[in-house]
Amino acid sequence: MIDKITASVAEALAGTPDGATVFIGGFGTAGIPNELIDGLIKQGAKDLVVVNNNAGNGNTGLAALLKTGRVRKIICSFPRQADSHIFDELYRSRKIELELVPQGNLAERMRAAGAGIGAFFCPTGFGTDLATTDGEPRETRAIGGKQYVLEYPIRGDIALIKAECGDRWGNLTYRKAARNFGPVMAMAAAKTIATVHEVAELGSMDPEAIVTPGIFVHRVVKIPRIATQGGGVKKVA
Repeated sequence: MIDKITASVAEALAGTPDGATVFIGGFGTAGIPNELIDGLIKQGAKDLVVVNNNAGNGNTGLAALLKTGRVRKIICSFPRQADSHIFDELYRSRKIELELVPQGNLAERMRAAGAGIGAFFCPTGFGTDLATTDGEPRETRAIGGKQYVLEYPIRGDIALIKAECGDRWGNLTYRKAARNFGPVMAMAAAKTIATVHEVAELGSMDPEAIVTPGIFVHRVVKIPRIATQGGGVKKVA
């Protein structure tokens, strides 16, 4: 019997190796799998390459992971925000590497990995420093009178994503903007771990509403929903 529901975050993250490339879902503060990030901090894997839309906010979530010093490199689109002080300090002191990738390119490079595409040409970044790798210009090509840059897929060892609902086969749905990079990350990673607030009975999810099929998901963890109440937080079962 296929049952991908795991009892705890620690169990879901067991075996995460040093040096892994880790996809972490989230767009700004929407759809961040904070429980999985906290679990990864406790699990202890180091020398990580993290792929995310940004480089963390404040002192929690991804920023807390960066603060541990166990992230060697981050690949993202928006590394600097008003509250990205942890990344800023690490980068200025040369304690972390940065690969800056335009947001559309980032999504497409992961999607290409999931789709088995070897490489693709994209016009974004042509004629800029973004069209180089380690200071060396990448291949370009004129197509239909327009210049394009060769881009390669980004493949992950592990994807950590936040979903809304899932079943024991790993089929997932998302809540609004929390969907963001989750679907392409799940496709592009060798192992996908998802948190959900609801576990549905097998067969009860509308097949037309399933965004990420279970074939791309390996472990599912149910977590409580956090609600704000009177200026504080409250866990909702």
